[in-house]
Amino acid sequence: MTSKTLGPDDLHRLDAYWRAANYLSVGQIYLHANPLLRRPLELGDVKHMLLGHWGTTPGQNFIYAHLNRVIKQLDLDMIYVSGPGHGGPAVVANTYLEGTYSEVYPQISRDEAGLQRLFQQFSFPGGIPSHASPECPGSIHEGGELGYSLSHAFGAVFDNPDLIVACVIGDGEAETGPLATAWHSNKFLDPATDGAVLPILHLNGYKIANPTILARIPREELEQLLRGYGWQPHFVVGHEPELMHEAMATALDAVARQIRSIQQAAREGGNRTRPTWPMIVLDSPKGWTGPKFVDGLQIEGTFRAHQIPIKDLAGHPEHLGLLEDWLRSYRPEELFDAQGRLLPELAALAPAGERRMGANPNANGGLLLRNLEFPDYRDYGIEVPTHGTRGIGDTHVLGRFLRDVAAKNAEQRNFRVFGPDETLSNGLEALFEVTNRQWDAETAANDEFLAPNGRVVEMLSEHQCEGWLEGYLLTGRHGVFNCYEAFVHIVDSMFNQHAKWLKVCAQLPWRRSIASLNYLLASHVWRQDHNGFTHQDPGFIDHVMNKKASVVRVYLPPDANCLLSVMDHCLRSRDYVNVVIAGKHSAPQWLSMEAAEAHCAAGAGIWQWASNDQAGATDVVMACCGDVPTLEILAAVSILREHLPELRIRVVNVVDLMKLQPQTEHPHGLSDADFDELFTVDKPVIFAFHAYPWLIHRLTYRRTNHRNIHVRGYKEEGTITTPFDMPVLNDMDRFHLVMETIDRLPEKSEAGAALQRRLADKLVEHRRYIEEHGQDLPEVRNWTWSEHP
Repeated sequence: MTSKTLGPDDLHRLDAYWRAANYLSVGQIYLHANPLLRRPLELGDVKHMLLGHWGTTPGQNFIYAHLNRVIKQLDLDMIYVSGPGHGGPAVVANTYLEGTYSEVYPQISRDEAGLQRLFQQFSFPGGIPSHASPECPGSIHEGGELGYSLSHAFGAVFDNPDLIVACVIGDGEAETGPLATAWHSNKFLDPATDGAVLPILHLNGYKIANPTILARIPREELEQLLRGYGWQPHFVVGHEPELMHEAMATALDAVARQIRSIQQAAREGGNRTRPTWPMIVLDSPKGWTGPKFVDGLQIEGTFRAHQIPIKDLAGHPEHLGLLEDWLRSYRPEELFDAQGRLLPELAALAPAGERRMGANPNANGGLLLRNLEFPDYRDYGIEVPTHGTRGIGDTHVLGRFLRDVAAKNAEQRNFRVFGPDETLSNGLEALFEVTNRQWDAETAANDEFLAPNGRVVEMLSEHQCEGWLEGYLLTGRHGVFNCYEAFVHIVDSMFNQHAKWLKVCAQLPWRRSIASLNYLLASHVWRQDHNGFTHQDPGFIDHVMNKKASVVRVYLPPDANCLLSVMDHCLRSRDYVNVVIAGKHSAPQWLSMEAAEAHCAAGAGIWQWASNDQAGATDVVMACCGDVPTLEILAAVSILREHLPELRIRVVNVVDLMKLQPQTEHPHGLSDADFDELFTVDKPVIFAFHAYPWLIHRLTYRRTNHRNIHVRGYKEEGTITTPFDMPVLNDMDRFHLVMETIDRLPEKSEAGAALQRRLADKLVEHRRYIEEHGQDLPEVRNWTWSEHP
């Protein structure tokens, strides 16, 4: 070392702070009594079940301590993202040392009694999980599932020019596809208007039981890989604390200078050249400072340090001594006073107030959330002079509304639309009248809508779009994720984690409400005729419905005016995951804006204009949920009313899927009385549904008339074919629906039987026609709703 970043006193105090964090981390894993070892350790001081992960923890404690130093020195606005799985002991220990934890949880006081509670609660019934969960202040990233830390970090700094996110990436996590792709996020970062992400690749060599790839390739190859991604790596390598402290401090000072220089060049000098952002590679032993050997096996620096280094203390009495030696190696008597408080000269190393990473408002995004400014969605509605008026495509209408939402909120920069290269394809082209796609890589003459700064962010990775949006929302902003319906499954597990995060946050009064995660699923199953079977899957709805009713909402608006009403509602909502499914192709429009507003507010209702049971008892209920199912139900009703005019039909449309559940199961659910009012208590219900039919049975199995509900939906039949043939292949077309209806009537009349025969012939004709002409029958293509007397 030719220069000294740290003076002797600074080095001593920084190392002591690190030792304190390590001591608290080991204590959380092992102890429920005797937290400061005031007496010799006894077996009764140790938890019966030892849970948690040690391997990543000391390295993260090292990083956190050094980040505190640079935050305080340079007055940085910084939050910490813990990417390695189960890094909970580190983030809990450090937020406790800085004081945030005790402010949020006063019972976890900054004294010996509070330390005992801190240790007791960790991975303990009624306590906290072993990862960076919502319960931990300063966390926006759970860490229960690997791969998304860097995506969340970038989402957090979009439109957040003062923020730096220190994102610790485990070298095991770095093997996941989403993380490997996330390195490219630097091509979407505008140094003039966005903040900065500081990736810290924690290269400790091992996963659960195997070496990591990045630790076993030559250093030159690793450096070339990271430079190829567009990063400038600073390596901090070793295991000797004094040398590592000096190296880390030097690297962090250099990185902070680089970030500031890049941002100044863009903001003050107008430099629009894409920068090479700095990062750090911390190469330290797994389980650093922990036991070197246990039972003759090496622990530190091996995979054996991953979870619990010293196990089965009751069965191996000598292990108790090893644990006590390990704990005392941190010299707690030099760190805490007689009351169990961190010594003042060490506590002073942490930043103050909101500069503490655990107290930074960006990590509790609801503190910063501002309401969007909205145009009146009614102004974008389309005229519907008669039911069934042809429209331009529902999402094309919605695009104009989203365009003006983006424009109205351009100055406060808190709204973005994310999508995997599908914003145009999904019918939202109007957005590009007021904004561009954010893009900080090279451009060519024929490129469209690319600029260093934009409200639309597209990358052909659903993982990145989801992760960016989640980070954006969790730090207090608003957004929409638009995606092809079939491929939103790619983020199934990411949706899981976000829904779980929201569920837990709802139980934490100090966590403020954030904007809802809004999915717009277009290019849906019923109009993927040109892409074929691979693009035909509506199963995301089933996945969403598994989550807590307090969190999830699913909407299937039947036309553009309903879509506008639904999306306005979703963008104003808080703490939900909203799934909206809409078509982009020209389709019939059923409701005026006034009628759509009332229908969406109700969530489900009888379409009296399409029904003819007003003057007598209902014979059959024709129900629908989704735009294509609505079309096919109404076409079936038209056939029935023409050929069986005596049949009394009720048409029910469902926009809010949760209405089908009992109100005891979901806050939007209909009471039994209201459900029976819509669907009757004993009449056949023919239900055309957008997705897999068994979901409707699952939602309604407790209803009075469930045995009479007969659902037609997608049953995994598809190919490249015509629009109408998709419903035919799945028996959800108008002809099958009419035939099903006649079969379900108490008595089948001769006219009904004759109609069934005619429609069976019509299906044969349909097949021959599309195979010869490559398009649907003229009577299908040109069908329009006509008002019946």
